[in-house]
Amino acid sequence: MSELLDLATSLLERKEGSEEIEVFVSQGVDLEIRSYQGEVESLSNAASAGIGIRILLDSPHGARIGSAWTGSLDPDAVSEALAQARSNAHFASADEFVTFARPDGVMPSAVAEHANNNDELTVDQKVALAIDLERAVRGADPRIRQVDSATYSDYSSAAAIASTFGIAAQYQRAGAYLSVEAIATDGSDDQTGWGLSVGRSPRELNSEEAARDAVRRATRMLGAVKPSSMKTVAVFDPRTAASLLSIIGSALSGEAVVRGRSFFAERIGEVVAHSSVSVVDDPTDARHYNATRFDGEGLACRRNELIVDGVLHGFVYDTVSARRAGTTSTGSAVRGGIAGSPSAGCRALQLVPGQMNHEEILAAVGEGVFIESLQGIHSGVNPISGDFSVGVTGLMIRNGQLAEPIREVTIASTLQRMLLDVMFIGNDVEWLPGSAAGQTLAMSGISLSGA
Repeated sequence: MSELLDLATSLLERKEGSEEIEVFVSQGVDLEIRSYQGEVESLSNAASAGIGIRILLDSPHGARIGSAWTGSLDPDAVSEALAQARSNAHFASADEFVTFARPDGVMPSAVAEHANNNDELTVDQKVALAIDLERAVRGADPRIRQVDSATYSDYSSAAAIASTFGIAAQYQRAGAYLSVEAIATDGSDDQTGWGLSVGRSPRELNSEEAARDAVRRATRMLGAVKPSSMKTVAVFDPRTAASLLSIIGSALSGEAVVRGRSFFAERIGEVVAHSSVSVVDDPTDARHYNATRFDGEGLACRRNELIVDGVLHGFVYDTVSARRAGTTSTGSAVRGGIAGSPSAGCRALQLVPGQMNHEEILAAVGEGVFIESLQGIHSGVNPISGDFSVGVTGLMIRNGQLAEPIREVTIASTLQRMLLDVMFIGNDVEWLPGSAAGQTLAMSGISLSGA
């Protein structure tokens, strides 16, 4: 990984005049194996490497930034990208808030970034995991009529960032997962269920666990009905709760706030959630799959408390959004690869756990609806207004137990109301790929639209 930082810092020596340079270099490998009917349906192993360069020029009306990138580390391609970024800077619009990150004195945490252990299994062993996963699903229940997308995947990536403002950082990520879709039938109804096993290395994966997960989710939805409309308590399973938390996290971005695209704007210090709700973004927590020492601008990541006991404490910022807001970066820049520029975003969201497990929450709720999957979440949720209306599948909760399955249902509320109506937060934290961890989460006052 040090070679990437060496390459990034070497380009800084090509600075011309008063310009400033920022270099982002990355490389990675992705492996995916799909099994179908006991054989390898497809196997792909993709390696990538590239570099993104940004040039900053000062002007009387603010700074100008030009950027360019190349999906190659070939010296000629890199030189061409540098020349293109330099040219683009002259045509960019001036902005008084635009700049590159500068070291802020915060030391990187001792978080153990996920080492690349993907080679601890051979390709043949990884193929066997995918085939075993499919076999386990097919043999688990006579109602399983088909298995789709029995997949083994692993990934590893490394990146380095350097700038003429004194930034020099490098980080890496790696992980693996098994996923599968089971299709169950009872002769008159077909239902699907996704199973998942996630690990930081291939040896942590469990094909039996992923198979049981998929089969349980598919078979318990057989015979699903459309229930009557009602206002009820909704209990989200950890995966759907993680999706919900990631949407809330997008509204906690300082960039969204300064652009007027967050329902949290102008609410610092206000009660925005039930007193049991505390939300943190903590990339220094090694349990999170997005744990890392540095953000997308090369600043040290840190724990940011965003909502504490229901009160809004702050937002996450990168350098530019922080300058627009008159504050400082929270080490929360995220980057969409070599072609992207940094922006403010949550990387490792967590709800501080409550005291109850999944079964205890169901028992305490008594009557309600259990949400197992969400549909249309990108089109049905507005992080600006807070409007929330999505399709769901799941099961009714009766007498504290999961009961009949339901489908063709929409639940609706607003994110503002949902945060205030939190009843219970589970202690069953599930660490997942993506920007948020999840746990069982119960909210009252949800409108369920059915028959």
